[in-house]
Amino acid sequence: MNAAQKPFGWGDDVRDYIRTIPDFPKPGIQFRDVMPLFGHPRGLRAAVDRLVGPFAGARIQHVAGLEARGFIIGGACAHQLSAGFLAMRKQGKLPGPRIAQAYALEYGEAVLEAHDDAIEAGEQVLIVDDLLATGGTAEAAVKLVERLGGEVVGAAFVVDLPDLGGRARLERMGVTVHALCAYAGD
Repeated sequence: MNAAQKPFGWGDDVRDYIRTIPDFPKPGIQFRDVMPLFGHPRGLRAAVDRLVGPFAGARIQHVAGLEARGFIIGGACAHQLSAGFLAMRKQGKLPGPRIAQAYALEYGEAVLEAHDDAIEAGEQVLIVDDLLATGGTAEAAVKLVERLGGEVVGAAFVVDLPDLGGRARLERMGVTVHALCAYAGD
């Protein structure tokens, strides 16, 4: 029985629905594939409920989803919180006026962008993505929200890879981090 066929209960560990693909996208990487969790109706619902739970009552106006799997879970979280959705995209993917934030990758640099009118000053924003590794993309998202005048109330992830330092990086910025599960040693 695959993850999509398995019944999902509230006590289930989401790791049971996350597939590990060795040596992807390059040798030595253990890719944590959340798509089986997202493909399971009750699993997706449970993941969304568990991600937004710690932020209930925070009066969040927008959920910022990071490209690309963060769009899936972020959009669902925005719906659950009755909030708007803010797409944080890779450079060159958004039309119209936008602001950009460069960030370092292990093999170079990348740029994250948001529309320059996506939020209003003072709005509360929750950042959501599928996985937290080194934290570079999430840090760029925090900086974009702050440059737009918003306030980051937290960052929520399905998977945390704590050994790669992303959680510590965001917490040093004063961001509350919530993750549904962690994989040590990745």
